[in-house]
Amino acid sequence: MSAPPRSAHPYAAEIDAERIGWYEIVTLVRSLTPQECLVPGYQRDPDWTVRDVVAHLGTWLAEAETQLARMTAGTYEGHDVDIDGMNAALLGAMEGEPWEVAWTQANAGRTRMLDEWSTVRGSSHETAWWIRKAGGPHYAEHRGRLDEWVRELVAMRPRRGSAAP
Repeated sequence: MSAPPRSAHPYAAEIDAERIGWYEIVTLVRSLTPQECLVPGYQRDPDWTVRDVVAHLGTWLAEAETQLARMTAGTYEGHDVDIDGMNAALLGAMEGEPWEVAWTQANAGRTRMLDEWSTVRGSSHETAWWIRKAGGPHYAEHRGRLDEWVRELVAMRPRRGSAAP
């Protein structure tokens, strides 16, 4: 089954917003070293690192792909989701994984979600809900604080030519 032409896709605007949002996240993350991605401080109680934010986004992308596939297959049961519980479970599944695993998983989750999303033929409340939970609007929920935290991490870098403590 081929995807509808991009301009005719029922979620063309949301696809564009997802792409723009994703690359804003990517730009922020790529300005850090892998070690900086493991420094707690993005959020407190519980402490989150950039790795945790990326793992969080990636696991929601993977879950959205699964739910969109269920819709296509006719086995979808609705989105009666305990969001806090799901956040804890998804983040727990990624706990302790190295930065590279979290980054690769997020990119793979996004690729698979976009592949599934591209086959959506019509619009529905359920499809729109998963797109909001995993796509551009979800990125926007995290982008502001991520931008602040990245700036803080960059500001903590030793200055060239300064004496080491």
